[in-house]
Amino acid sequence: MVYEVELRSFISEDKYLELADFFNKNAQFLNESDQETHYFDCNKDLRIQNNDSYSKIWLKSGKMHDEQRKEIELRLKKEDFSKVQELFSELGFKVKIKWFRKRKEYCWEGFNVCLDYTKGYGYIIEIEKLCGEADKDFCEKSIKSQFSKLGIKLTAKEEFGKKFQHYENNWKELTK
Repeated sequence: MVYEVELRSFISEDKYLELADFFNKNAQFLNESDQETHYFDCNKDLRIQNNDSYSKIWLKSGKMHDEQRKEIELRLKKEDFSKVQELFSELGFKVKIKWFRKRKEYCWEGFNVCLDYTKGYGYIIEIEKLCGEADKDFCEKSIKSQFSKLGIKLTAKEEFGKKFQHYENNWKELTK
């Protein structure tokens, strides 16, 4: 069973640019992509995404913004996204929210680091590691240490919750 252990923080545009420069010099650049992600209105955290390289369907356990969550992901060809949208629509799934994000991905000191700009939501740094169930607490502590090295204070889950709620209620207007 794979667990995704991830921590994130809102950052300013200036900090985003500073971190991009830092990671370009001190980490392995992995990818940059534009992403469109659809969250569905159902009792699970079910999503589909289309990005510059592929499409995917994925399901996360637990609650939004939990540090540790089981994740199941299925990657598909980029050109299959419209079929995936149609399939979920035919199954009765309604899109609850859409995200439009520009993501830069790096590997830094054994961690996956993402610098994101999400239209209407803001700038975020996310550090994650995939691990087994037995290692998830250790991974979380290690990620917190990486944030300390970067001098970034973690954003409280409550703040993410409020910002998410605002985006969820206003995403159509915020993404025009």
